[in-house]
Amino acid sequence: MRRSSLLPFLLTLSLITILLIISQIGVATGEPLSTNSRWIVDENGHRVKLACVNWVSHLEAVVAEGLSKKPIDAIADQISSMGFNCVRLTWPLYLATNDSLASLTVRDSFESLGLTQAVAGVQATNPSIIDLPLIQAYQAVVSGLGDKNVMVILDNHITKPTWCCSSYDENGFFGDKYFDPDLWIKGLTRMATLFKGVQNVVGMSLRNELRGPKQNVNDWYKYMQRGAEAVHSANPDVLVILSGLNYDKEFSFLRNRPLSLTFSGKLVFESHWYAFTDGRAWESGNPNQVCGTVVNNIMRQSGFLLEKGFPLFLSEFGVDQRGTNVNDNRYLNCFLALAAELDLDWALWTLVGSYYYRQGVIGMNEYYGIMNWDWDEIRNSSLLQKISAIQYPFQGPGLSETRIHKNIFHPSTGLCVVRKSVFEPLTLGPCSSSDGWYYSPQKKLTIKGTYFCLQAFDIGKPARLSIKCTDSDSKWETISDSKLQLSSTTANGDTVCLDIDSANNEVVTNTCKCLSRDSSCDPSSQWFKLVDSTRSPRLAESFTKMNPMMELPFEDSEWKSLITM
Repeated sequence: MRRSSLLPFLLTLSLITILLIISQIGVATGEPLSTNSRWIVDENGHRVKLACVNWVSHLEAVVAEGLSKKPIDAIADQISSMGFNCVRLTWPLYLATNDSLASLTVRDSFESLGLTQAVAGVQATNPSIIDLPLIQAYQAVVSGLGDKNVMVILDNHITKPTWCCSSYDENGFFGDKYFDPDLWIKGLTRMATLFKGVQNVVGMSLRNELRGPKQNVNDWYKYMQRGAEAVHSANPDVLVILSGLNYDKEFSFLRNRPLSLTFSGKLVFESHWYAFTDGRAWESGNPNQVCGTVVNNIMRQSGFLLEKGFPLFLSEFGVDQRGTNVNDNRYLNCFLALAAELDLDWALWTLVGSYYYRQGVIGMNEYYGIMNWDWDEIRNSSLLQKISAIQYPFQGPGLSETRIHKNIFHPSTGLCVVRKSVFEPLTLGPCSSSDGWYYSPQKKLTIKGTYFCLQAFDIGKPARLSIKCTDSDSKWETISDSKLQLSSTTANGDTVCLDIDSANNEVVTNTCKCLSRDSSCDPSSQWFKLVDSTRSPRLAESFTKMNPMMELPFEDSEWKSLITM
């Protein structure tokens, strides 16, 4: 087959592969979700990975943000087209417990805040909801998401409608001025009942970011167990999602004292992680050391729940999408490495490009938002590229298509190491097109189904494939505190790390970066994570079948010598 005729075939094959992978992401099917050990699964027992975005609806207006800019169905369609399969839709407790608030119309709510432009905007873009009560407008948003097969998690974000969160906002823990446990149980029960039978509502997050001076472990058990039982009793279909202490970071108390619930197969825990969770550590410290320390803390405080057989939903993470915040940029690379390694369910903060009214400001810009201020463009498309790899599951029930192997994931781009052929340098490309790699006890990285191993050649030169895999230049150690740098020793005795030549998109080896305490260096181009996967690398397998020389066994000595030249 000539190269010119092969190209259209490969493009078609790539499209088919992408569609096959997308079919595995998991969407609302009309049947409830449940849990199987650490995985969320559908009615057939197949994994459904939550790849969500947060949509704010808990501020003073108590209307989902952006409805003065675009129609509900257009926003829902945009969410789906960006690869998200679910929305964590926030709501204030008073929406379910204060009948006067719930019955207030969208128009009246905006007018009470002096938001005349928002009234005009909703009248133009979503006229069907302008005179609906707030609770019905909320239902309309859920329905619009369902029409686009987007799942919804109802998140009780706060009690009194306002921006969240502060340790002293009196919304933080049971017994605070705005956090009456009995009223909370009443509100959860009402919302669970209201959305019973709504097929795309797959979970309820009981309370966002427990915090403040009153927080304590005993009350957490007492009231979170009551809340979980109330939700399950009112709506046994939904996943019951529980937050931890200290702004949803701390679950270590569960190591030796499990919850006592009357139901099973529905419990999920949620955690939050931002750069500012650790102050300015990412900017002022060495990224390798900070990443290693923070990841160890996360595993100690919440990550251990996966080993105990519970799903862990990282329901908030996010960055300043202007791309100028060093603290956020460094954190994001570490986050993506961990999210890929653990194959976490997650929700990005936030969809929102601008707010009707936040903290006394009309039309505040949200720089953590995917959408721009006008909600008509994506603020930073490179972020969507970075998170695209973790939108799809690497493993889990129903995804055991092939023997477990590794993808070599590059978090700063969201891509994986791929090969075009054995003649060309390795590059970065979609993880769905990546070869499977085996990482042996001898630290060799070998392409699945071949004799080819990854070999370091020289500083600044492309890493290459070889069938000579016994020397030090084919041994790859994970080094630095982050455990994200893959290091080898060349035949010349130079210690090098896998790296990316961004100008040519080639996988090369260079002198290892940032191994000292220097806080000014940036090791992100050298950060790679070996990610367990049982997904079939369909594109790579199909390409191998079109090139019989790449299959085992190798018989041609000239072919072998060509590879090791």
